[in-house]
Amino acid sequence: MDRPPFPQQLAAAQAANDSMLCVGLDPEPARFPAEWRGDAARIFDFCAAIVDATRDLVCAFKPQIAYFAAQRAEDQLERLIAHIHATAPGVPVILDAKRGDIGATAEQYAREVFERYRADAVTLSPFMGFDSIEPYLRHEGRGLILLCRTSNPGGDDLQAQDLAGGGRLYEHIARLAAGRWNRDGRLGLVVGATYPREVARVRELAPTLPLLIPGIGAQGGDAEATVRAGWRPDGPIIVSSSRAVLYAGGDGPRAACVAAARAAAETTRELLQRSRPR
Repeated sequence: MDRPPFPQQLAAAQAANDSMLCVGLDPEPARFPAEWRGDAARIFDFCAAIVDATRDLVCAFKPQIAYFAAQRAEDQLERLIAHIHATAPGVPVILDAKRGDIGATAEQYAREVFERYRADAVTLSPFMGFDSIEPYLRHEGRGLILLCRTSNPGGDDLQAQDLAGGGRLYEHIARLAAGRWNRDGRLGLVVGATYPREVARVRELAPTLPLLIPGIGAQGGDAEATVRAGWRPDGPIIVSSSRAVLYAGGDGPRAACVAAARAAAETTRELLQRSRPR
């Protein structure tokens, strides 16, 4: 089935569900509900239950590929994305892969993301330059979300470094993504909720690009400050929460854990919506 272009999907999902919330799907079998605890064969079942419980509350789902690959569960990831497309057809899937390579290798990564897994968008590392993202642009309509100012403290080692020509590295990436790299309007940027000033700066440099903002919840980012810094009527933000939603039910039984995940997602969605500048 053909999917609409990612920017259109995102706008439609945000409007339909009145949401800026993206639920990250980072399955850890050791933290599953009591009936499934420690069973990697239940990754699909756990994630599908979260999807079914939150699909009317989110603007995107973001499975993290390493959590599946580490458990030899790539087949379950394929099933999961197919399940999302079938049961939440208006909600885009962002595959969090952070790929970064060039040439034939990048072409294969792009095929993996968009042909094997059928994701609607992917996170990429742009540090090898435009030719590391160009193969992904050949897949019509799919979104490319580039690492820019990430939520981890170690991001300072490179992203916050001053450039000889002025400005910082993350600012240069934002300018490229908003300018000559963005040939057909499908690029976005990853900026961390733990750095609201930098979120605001990236928004200034890239006023209309979608910003994928991880780091609220377990990583300590301030949801209200994040929205104030990044949201604009014509500049969407995708605020990602993973562990705070997935494991809100602690070590309880399955039904209680799924209900707690929905409650956490609903609370977060409402907080984000209330925080929009008036």
